[in-house]
Amino acid sequence: MRIKRRVLEQLPLLQERQALAYATALLLAALAWWIRWELDYAFPPGFPYLTFFPAVIVTSFLFGRGPGTLSAIVCGFLAWYFFIPPAYTFDFTGRTLVALGFYAGVVAVDIGLIHAMQRANQRSSRLAAEQQHLAQRTELLFSELQHRVSNNIQMVGAMLSLQQRQVIDPTARLVLADASTKLQLIGRIQRQLYSTAGEQVPLDVFLRDLMADLSAADSKPGIVHQIHAESGILLAPDAAIPLALIMAEGIANAMEHGFARQDVGVITVSLARQDGVIELCVLDDGAGLPSGFDLNHSKSLGLKVVSSLARQMGAQLTIENHAPSGTALRLTLHDNIQRWGALKN
Repeated sequence: MRIKRRVLEQLPLLQERQALAYATALLLAALAWWIRWELDYAFPPGFPYLTFFPAVIVTSFLFGRGPGTLSAIVCGFLAWYFFIPPAYTFDFTGRTLVALGFYAGVVAVDIGLIHAMQRANQRSSRLAAEQQHLAQRTELLFSELQHRVSNNIQMVGAMLSLQQRQVIDPTARLVLADASTKLQLIGRIQRQLYSTAGEQVPLDVFLRDLMADLSAADSKPGIVHQIHAESGILLAPDAAIPLALIMAEGIANAMEHGFARQDVGVITVSLARQDGVIELCVLDDGAGLPSGFDLNHSKSLGLKVVSSLARQMGAQLTIENHAPSGTALRLTLHDNIQRWGALKN
């Protein structure tokens, strides 16, 4: 189909070599005359234009209206002189007038229709080229916008980090440090959330890229990061960003608390969908939760933030010990996730 379209886009041929196009039109007219001459014995009387019509149509189709018109005129005179009685004369009778009028009407319609088709095809080609240029420009602008938004968010995070150094109060320093980290993380998430074409990236690709960033920033090379994510899950940005932040907080807690006293371990992130329910799980094999841990009464700012995000999403968040050791953070998005834009490929 594409090859056929490309061929049609090139018609009419020889636009920059009109002399050759007109010469070819004369050659096709001569060929049509020769075929009609050779097969004259096989044709019944009254078909003087039988081979000339195809010559005019082919010429118009391949080389355009001008060569087609020349072919029509030459073919008309050849048919008039050789095949319209009385032959070998340009006798002008009533019957001749009818025959020539019929021929002129048919070839005029043929040439007009072919010319209109070619002009429409040329307009279509121009529009397709303009649309492609516009799409490329839009893609570039979208990519630049994403880049600038991400950079601005990360710049704010960096400014908070600088401000943190001037704060003496430990609690305020901790809050500023956490806010700075979160903002820079949101900047990376914003950058990774869409492809360069402006299409939203599926969660499995998106979370893998994010986890690669988080593991690259890990100061303990003995901690292995794994992810098992079902492909084809899409979430609207207002749900995908909180989900990514919750995953990042789960990994950060595993590194800060679960592996505080060990340099070797495994952090596994899984994402699955079943019966309209999407579940994100961050699992580690570290030290586990402290005795008496209660998520609802936790004083951790990070856990308070992710709990708030989960409530805003209408999701259920649980953090519990995982046998034989470690911690499991689970985020469950029920059927009401549809209002957040969950889609299937």
